[in-house]
Amino acid sequence: MKGQPIKSKSTKKTRSAQKSGKAPGTIKYYGNKAHIEKSLSLFSYTIDTFLLKKISLSEEVISHFSNKNQTYWLNIIGLNDEDLIKKLGTAFNLNALSLEDAVDTEQRPKIDDFDHYIFGVFKMVYLDKNQEIKYEHVALVLLENTVVVFQELEDDVYDGVRTRLSLEESRIRARGADYLFFALLDAMVDHYFIALEHLGSKLEELENSVYENPNQSHGIEIQQLKKEILKLRQHIYPTKDLVQRLLDSKHPLISAETKVFLRDLLDHATEINETLQLYKELSINLMELYMSTMSNKMNEVMKVLTIMASIFIPLTFIAGVYGMNFVDMPELHWKFGYGYVLILMGMCFIGMLFYFSKKKWL
Repeated sequence: MKGQPIKSKSTKKTRSAQKSGKAPGTIKYYGNKAHIEKSLSLFSYTIDTFLLKKISLSEEVISHFSNKNQTYWLNIIGLNDEDLIKKLGTAFNLNALSLEDAVDTEQRPKIDDFDHYIFGVFKMVYLDKNQEIKYEHVALVLLENTVVVFQELEDDVYDGVRTRLSLEESRIRARGADYLFFALLDAMVDHYFIALEHLGSKLEELENSVYENPNQSHGIEIQQLKKEILKLRQHIYPTKDLVQRLLDSKHPLISAETKVFLRDLLDHATEINETLQLYKELSINLMELYMSTMSNKMNEVMKVLTIMASIFIPLTFIAGVYGMNFVDMPELHWKFGYGYVLILMGMCFIGMLFYFSKKKWL
């Protein structure tokens, strides 16, 4: 009806619409994993000791960080408890803007320097049991002797770091919190390579299938793979610049010894970005190959149909001439006229096949 407002089909508000009008630093979880059970795990260690314990959500977390001679890793699972996030922010004296970004799952990767801590947002990428790429928002906070990790899910890529921490001769335990911060970043970057290898294998398989026997389903697969590459690129491409920023930082929390390892991490991030750019171009070229191969396949079909039509044109002409209803057609009264016409049509058929073969059209 004229004058009636147009109703939107979707009643779900976007992240931008939900954030609109809110003050900067407002802690609000916008993700879709609010059902995840929250937990706090604390790793505390020295070069000679290692301890892992669960912390109750009702406890005063800061009371567990009294020993300045130990290094701590606080792992937080679940970002939808805004009161808990505020409580932790107060305990570690974190800026409200950092806490806002820590729970904002759509926040792009970033690094922020503050007086007493370094804050970073990254995207964790890994393969699940079905060999599908999964993405998880993660925020890291580097303090004087503590690393705080905010995660959405319990699944992560840090099993290797935990195993190394439990070993008696562990490089992580022999160094400070800044090296633990690096080790967590390095674990994420290592899994970026695994995701890239997975996409590379799919690109190679799809390329072989398209080249050998293309069909319409391949076009859909190429488009989906292209979207996956672009999504992966969006999440992990900024990592190189963030590692470079850590290298250039003069923050006292990052030691010169750790920067040596960060330079190696920068090399890996550079290689990842180059591979991402290569895969992006390969996906575009693969779509062009698919379109070209499908076009060639269609041309072959049209070629066969055209040759068949060309062969039957003179035969149709002969049949049409003798199909006319004129009385005075002498050939109609020949005793062997029917046979003669069949022989003529056969000779035309064989002659045209020979001509097309000589021209290499068949």
